[in-house]
Order: sequence, then structure tokens, then C-alpha cells
Amino acid sequence: MIEQIIEFTGNHMLLVTALIISILLLIQNLMAGNKGNITPVEATEMINHDDAVVIDVRPAADYSKGHIINAINIPASNLLTQLNQVEKYKNKKIIMSCRSGAQSAVACKQLGKQGFENVYNLKGGILNWQSENLPVTTKK
Repeated sequence: MIEQIIEFTGNHMLLVTALIISILLLIQNLMAGNKGNITPVEATEMINHDDAVVIDVRPAADYSKGHIINAINIPASNLLTQLNQVEKYKNKKIIMSCRSGAQSAVACKQLGKQGFENVYNLKGGILNWQSENLPVTTKK
């Protein structure tokens, strides 16, 4: 069995290298992805007790259909160009939200690169928030 693995590795070095790199990147992504993810319940606690700010990175049309109360809408495509709107919250906890948690995770990384230290991703996004029967509003 070991001889077959060694022979396969020798014959397919490029494939094995690609597999190893893919596994390492997946592990790195999983480890980095879990840091800063919070549940809707944890987000509610941060909003109520730590005066956390919620930034919704969905497009304005989706935001207007329903969002977390007092959330600020800055679409993901405009986040870095509208960084001055976020800068005033740099010393507060910031919760990033989107539809499912994927775009907001990217937004968290972008803010992290800009020096923001207290940025959290709402795991599962507004869909998870609503599944927990937490309130949303259509008011700006």
C-alpha cells in the first residue's frame, strides 16, 4: 500500500502538490473564518450591552426590504470608498451583516486590513437573524 502511494506521488507530483496546497489553504481559511463570527444571540448582546454598531453590506434595495434595527447600509462594493463613514466607529464593536454571512465575512477582512480591530461577522447573515425570530425593520 505504501509503495503504491510513493509510486503515485512520484508519477503525479503536480497533482499531489496541488492537493497539499489546497488542503493547507482550506485549513487556513477555516481557522481564519471562525475568528470573529458571532451568532444572532451574541450580536444582540453586543448591541444591547456594548453599544455595537451594525453595518449591513447588502445592496440598498435588499436593505430597504428589511434590516436589523439601526443598521447602517454601506453596500460591500462601496465599503472601501466610504471608509470615512465607518471610521467614526473604529473604537466600537462593529457587526457586519449581509444576506448569508459570506459578503460580510469579506467585509470584515477588508476592515481588518484597514486597522479595525473589533469587527465581527454575523454568522448566517440576516437570514439567520430572521430564523431566530429577531426583529427587522424597513425604516432607515
